[in-house]
Amino acid sequence: MSDLDACLQRMRDAHAHDPLPDWPARAARLRALERLLHVHRADIAAAIHADFGNRPAEETELLEIFPSLSAVRHALRLGKRWMRPKRRFADLLFLPARTELRPQPLGVVGIIVPWNYPLYLAAGPLVDALAAGNRAMLKMSEYTPRFSALFGELVTRYFRNDEVLVVNGDAAVGQAFAALPFNHLLFTGSTAVGYHVMRAASANLTPVTLELGGKSPALVGPGARLEHAAERIVFGKLINAGQTCIAPDYVLLPRARMAEFTAAARAAVARLYPDLARNAQYASIATDRHYTRLSALRDEATAAGAVVEPLTDAAPDAGRRLLPPVMLANVRDDMAVMQEEIFGPLLPLVPYDTLDEAIAFIRARAHPLALYLFETEQPLINHVLARTHAGGVTVNDTLYHIAQHGLPFGGVGSSGMGGYHGEAGFRTFSHLKPVFHQARWNGAGLLNPPYGARFRHMLDLLLRRG
Repeated sequence: MSDLDACLQRMRDAHAHDPLPDWPARAARLRALERLLHVHRADIAAAIHADFGNRPAEETELLEIFPSLSAVRHALRLGKRWMRPKRRFADLLFLPARTELRPQPLGVVGIIVPWNYPLYLAAGPLVDALAAGNRAMLKMSEYTPRFSALFGELVTRYFRNDEVLVVNGDAAVGQAFAALPFNHLLFTGSTAVGYHVMRAASANLTPVTLELGGKSPALVGPGARLEHAAERIVFGKLINAGQTCIAPDYVLLPRARMAEFTAAARAAVARLYPDLARNAQYASIATDRHYTRLSALRDEATAAGAVVEPLTDAAPDAGRRLLPPVMLANVRDDMAVMQEEIFGPLLPLVPYDTLDEAIAFIRARAHPLALYLFETEQPLINHVLARTHAGGVTVNDTLYHIAQHGLPFGGVGSSGMGGYHGEAGFRTFSHLKPVFHQARWNGAGLLNPPYGARFRHMLDLLLRRG
């Protein structure tokens, strides 16, 4: 803990020396991160592959390296504009005064990184923090030890230790990290751990951004193109073997189309992952503990009456932590698979008879991190969007709302609080300081004491017009 305190103090001192870095300084840090990502992309993919047992390099490049580089380049292109003070109009009764919002770095940002996307969920918030002029400390996951060690070593090559610092260690180190008095703390991970992080941060009144999880539904509407919906849901579910916080967690679909959907999903798996048992492009489950948990969820549901619909002929292989995808029909609310976030290649199917019944099913549960809606009729799309809450929505696809720099990414309710990405992230890691500029000639003196007839006349005017 004393080492962490010393690291934080060093960064605080550096920030105090340069509390408002100019754009060239911020751009230099962003370009350093860009070089790190570009030069070492193969090393990064190899380290993550080794941590997972099997994580295809193509997935790491598509889902982690590409969006991280894209975020850096977006910030380099627009960050200088984000820094400019934003003019605002003074209230009419205070004219000719003027007002503005001046973005100011918060100071030192803490970032707690999960294991499932250990690069992107480190680099994404780091980009926003650096663009906003902050310094950052990152706590990497102990469940990706090879990548975490590599990233820590690379950061020491490309950044001074008072600019960006990587912390590695076990859960005890993570608890100590969350308790540090950062100027802002961002945590990505489970809702259960999020409670502890927020509790630790509250002792210092540290503001937090929590990117949590939950059960993100895919709603197949009555007018959906079923084969398209099945393929895109399979894609979103099986990327990284379902170990994605915004993966579709269950599917709501018209009761009469369940068999058709199952057949379309099975065909989609065959197209996307042919010969899955020997397909190196299908990721392993990251840890033995997680593999055991997912197997237990499947087996408990089956024992309670759920029907397993295999999506491939491949058999589970505990030695390789290979878990083939299955759908689960006849699920009930009291099954663990319908209570917990799955975070793996199990996909429950929930039939509905009317669209409003499906909407009610979503509304009866905690707000999800993501919602996926498949529908062709715009009035029905609007109907669902108006009556559901979710951290983010993709219509007629899955996952891709997270890749939009112009949209904030975050949860709502139990799936998180706050957001980042692009300008939204810049604002998250900035204080938008309001400034009121009084004009030389103004009427403020008319409100000075002693409070006589003139004051009462002015107050009456304010009460009538304010």
